[in-house]
Amino acid sequence: SLTGSPVTLKILQNWVPRVSHYFDKEHYTYVGHQIVIQESIEHFGAVVWPGALALSQYLESNQEQFNLKDKKVLEIGAGTGLLSIVACILGAHVTATDLPEVLENLSYNISRNTQNLNMHKPEVRKLVWGEGLNEDFPASTYHYDFILATDVVYHHAALDPLLATMVYFCKPGTVLLWANKFRFSTDYEFLEKVCNIFNTTILADFPESNVKLLKATVREN
Repeated sequence: SLTGSPVTLKILQNWVPRVSHYFDKEHYTYVGHQIVIQESIEHFGAVVWPGALALSQYLESNQEQFNLKDKKVLEIGAGTGLLSIVACILGAHVTATDLPEVLENLSYNISRNTQNLNMHKPEVRKLVWGEGLNEDFPASTYHYDFILATDVVYHHAALDPLLATMVYFCKPGTVLLWANKFRFSTDYEFLEKVCNIFNTTILADFPESNVKLLKATVREN
């Protein structure tokens, strides 16, 4: 079940003046850093969605509650990499993952925006939800303090593998932060499944964009 009263927030785009007029580059400012994101119209995962803006903003504004410094952070469905870049700036050891066809643009954005900063070098890896998890990320070796996911739930056929992936990576002590735009009944059905498996709290609500930000942790026996 859901606990706590969500904070109602607006997504701040954090625009800065554009230095180029190319349609495929978006400019953001988080944690005092200008971030330039190259988007692609070829893949869903190569566009900045509102959930990434919401969680980036929330992490910037709640650094005492969610201190990422020196923490191990895994982003699933990292897309353009905006959220992973923000987590890097906040001092985390970041592993950004997505499907193979998204990795080139993801790697470009992360490298471009973190290469000259004094921080832990982020890693970009392939992760197909529900496939080869124990081979590619053996539980004996990989343990993450935070799992980040934004707008990973929409009208697609991989919802069960996505849930299995969340369950696989969420160990005792791991915090899952999931921001999503809720549009379809399947989105709410997925939320219900998450609530049945994890201790789940709505941290914030962004009503103008239908985005909810949730925190989930493993239930203690």
